[in-house]
Amino acid sequence: MNRETKERKIKIEGKDYTSELFGNYDENMKIIENNFNVNIVSRESEIRIIGEEPAIDIVEKLIYKLIDMIDNQGSLTKQQVRYAIELLHEGQQDKIKHLLNDVICVTASGKTIKPKTLGQKSYIDAMKENDVVFGIGPAGTGKTYLAMAMAVAAFKNKQVDRIILTRPAVEAGESLGFLPGDLQDKVDPYLRPLYDALFDILGAETYGKYMERGLIEIAPLAYMRGRTLNSAFVILDEAQNTTAEQMKMFLTRLGFGSKAIITGDITQIDLPRGKGSGLKKVTKILKNVKGIDFSYLGKKDVVRHRLVQKIIEAYEDYEKKNEDKKNGKKKK
Repeated sequence: MNRETKERKIKIEGKDYTSELFGNYDENMKIIENNFNVNIVSRESEIRIIGEEPAIDIVEKLIYKLIDMIDNQGSLTKQQVRYAIELLHEGQQDKIKHLLNDVICVTASGKTIKPKTLGQKSYIDAMKENDVVFGIGPAGTGKTYLAMAMAVAAFKNKQVDRIILTRPAVEAGESLGFLPGDLQDKVDPYLRPLYDALFDILGAETYGKYMERGLIEIAPLAYMRGRTLNSAFVILDEAQNTTAEQMKMFLTRLGFGSKAIITGDITQIDLPRGKGSGLKKVTKILKNVKGIDFSYLGKKDVVRHRLVQKIIEAYEDYEKKNEDKKNGKKKK
């Protein structure tokens, strides 16, 4: 039996949302039309949805949620439209408002930094509530950038006196000796992503001023040995490339009034063959310690180009098939 095609009108009063709502060349509405098999058109101060009854109801709810997002942040991206659709399919559309209201900090250029997915929201909540948080997930999920934003917010609110950012330089053994320049020149390439993120959040002038005063320190993990880090917001990035000994060394540096965020992707370990990842091991050792939180981000939390999510899925499928083949051989 064919369902009847109907039309629903949404009256838009006051502000004109059409441009942001529809996007460049109507790209946002095309995403919705393809997902729900409806047609959406704009007529002056009206939006008309044409399709079958159940789909029209869902799309109407979605459009009101998207208008809320525009009201809150002044813009709307294709990625946000796709994520809002996912939440609708999962019956979690009411959680969209939690993402909109949680501003971590404002960058020098006036951009608000806030969670874009429920996974990111959970990660931020974990950082607010715990002194040690492990942010584990694939590339593009905002693990490091959000931790940096939280560090800047804590510093500006005088919750800590300084920010310390560190990374293991995986090749910081003999191979660094062949690179030109002094030790700082040799380790800078490993630390460049940290400089870039801070520069984006703080702006050139503030960033330079804080670095000059020693209020921000960016250094290889090896520099942390023997220190006690008091009243600091400490971020260990690329933690999957620490050894078990390095991870223990880092975690035992934490002093009074400090917070440590450890980020990493256990699917991208660059350690030499035979060296176990300290991040992998610590998830088993500390999983039941109160005050320590493990926040796992997944492919749904990827906020880069939408193909990044598909790339992650393809790699996961490939690795699962290989694992199944290996297990099958073992059973034989």
